[in-house]
Amino acid sequence: MRLSRFTALSSSLLLGAVLALTGAGAAQAAETAALDYVALGDSYSSGVGAGSYDSASGNCKRSTKAYPVLWKNANAPSSFAFTACSGARTGDVTANQLGPLSAATDLVSLTIGGNDAGFADVMTTCVLQSESTCVNRVNQAKAYVDSTLPGKLDSVYNAIRNKAPNARVVVLGYPRFYQLNGTCVAGLSEGERKAINGASDHLNAAVAKRAADHGYTFASVVSAFSGHEICSGSAWLHSVNWLNIGESYHPTAAGQSGGYLPPFRNAV
Repeated sequence: MRLSRFTALSSSLLLGAVLALTGAGAAQAAETAALDYVALGDSYSSGVGAGSYDSASGNCKRSTKAYPVLWKNANAPSSFAFTACSGARTGDVTANQLGPLSAATDLVSLTIGGNDAGFADVMTTCVLQSESTCVNRVNQAKAYVDSTLPGKLDSVYNAIRNKAPNARVVVLGYPRFYQLNGTCVAGLSEGERKAINGASDHLNAAVAKRAADHGYTFASVVSAFSGHEICSGSAWLHSVNWLNIGESYHPTAAGQSGGYLPPFRNAV
């Protein structure tokens, strides 16, 4: 008799624990669903290269296949504002994108810094000019990243914190663009590809440090894109596209869903 009473008591306690955990899980899920989410940044966040652009976004080219929209569709936050814009620099974020932020904002994502560092001009120089000119232009961009970009990132990060003091902020980086010794048969030299990859790593390191110094989470996408760089044979990035130059060197729809969404999801 004592044994069965003990067993019943144990079962009751176990059931109570399970119900308590289940309740906590449900509450946590409800809390996640109640997030107010704002997506900021440049073309890597707006989804340039992924197609399916919202016509209302105009030249900002916000795609329904961009990682912020994919995350929103999967998680159904209570509110979602998408202000990322193609071509955005740090000053554009602070001037034009922060309107939806408030003390109620729970989650913010962004990619920023590449345009400030002269990404488009670097790629144009490398595609059209000699290897030595390309490497020199890459080195100029890296010098800018060291000397000037940190202060510009600070301005953006401070502005986000001032407007959304309670938000979790996830700053995503940029992919390496080329698989070295890959399957490309023409175009840039191996030295140029190596220099461009090095510049991407240099930029990511600077962005990650400033994010960490502000208490923000940095989410690298380099590993997610591994095996899917240009020259990999299974690229999630557009190479130079003379028919649609704006999409060159931007993630495809697969790059958004496979390269950007998982690191963001893991960081939230």
